Amino acid sequence: MLKTLKLLTECPLFLSHDIIDFQEDPDFYCLKAIAFLKDGTELHILEFISPTKVRYSYHWQNPDGTLIIRWDNAPHHPELRSFPNHKHNSGVEESKVCTLQDAIEEIEKTLG
Repeated sequence: MLKTLKLLTECPLFLSHDIIDFQEDPDFYCLKAIAFLKDGTELHILEFISPTKVRYSYHWQNPDGTLIIRWDNAPHHPELRSFPNHKHNSGVEESKVCTLQDAIEEIEKTLG
């Protein structure tokens, strides 16, 4: 959680961010945020982490809401070798992304 919050404030790709929801207790934390990138795009972030469950979604979109890429681990593509990790763009693909840092690195590669 602290690493994610630090990335939101220190990542050079991000112009600013909004914390939409944050909940924490000894057994879990849940963060929903939007990072506004310098190129005008947005990264919608969802992380839920507990001792028994990790759920994430990093949804990168254009300002008009059209999807660029979304990385998540919703368990609905068991046919993929990277299950439950996958990404959506023009279709569904395998993905190694499972942290905000991973998503940032993929965005940096895409932006050049």
